[in-house]
Amino acid sequence: MMIVYGSSISPFVRKVLVIAEEKGLEVDNQPGGRMAGDEFKETSPFGKIPGFRDGDYVLADSSAIAHYMDAVHPARPMIPAEAKARGTTIWYEEFADTILMAAGGKIFFNRFVAPKFMGQPGDEALIAQGEAELPPLCAYLEGVIPASNYLVGDQLTLADIAVTCAFVNLDYVGTVPDAAQFPKLTAYLKAMCARPSFAKWIAADKAFMAKMG
Repeated sequence: MMIVYGSSISPFVRKVLVIAEEKGLEVDNQPGGRMAGDEFKETSPFGKIPGFRDGDYVLADSSAIAHYMDAVHPARPMIPAEAKARGTTIWYEEFADTILMAAGGKIFFNRFVAPKFMGQPGDEALIAQGEAELPPLCAYLEGVIPASNYLVGDQLTLADIAVTCAFVNLDYVGTVPDAAQFPKLTAYLKAMCARPSFAKWIAADKAFMAKMG
């Protein structure tokens, strides 16, 4: 069985777990990070999550793991084979992982990670900075979401999973796109989060966060 190391509260770990759900793959989600054991450390040389193990094969980084899963289990692909669709899918994943999370991470880290895991107050200036950076990114997505309600083609891809995972973390700390200003994005995220693959891990995250107070 494949093992995914790291908490699903991480958007990058959740990305891999959602892909597995969509592909019908059984995975074992185990702890990762600084407090994890040697098995995790073998998978991630720099200690970042997710780590991944498939038998004696180990791998780190959510993008690399996504490509591996798609290659090993090509049924229900998350990364299209057609050149333009493939390129666009990879672009949206990169946009989500770097540009969108660069803004959203400032908010999530300082509203949740710092106070809950590190016992220190969040940096309000960084929160404000992240909040100021988000509207142009939401406007970009509002302008590119097609009638299909999928970012690429007419079916779910890695693009949708990566973008939605970033917004899920923002929702956890009370930051959501303005529905009046971004109606297409709001409807898109609602539909994505309603998918069983997302709903399962969102429910688990919320239960964990509730225990933390």
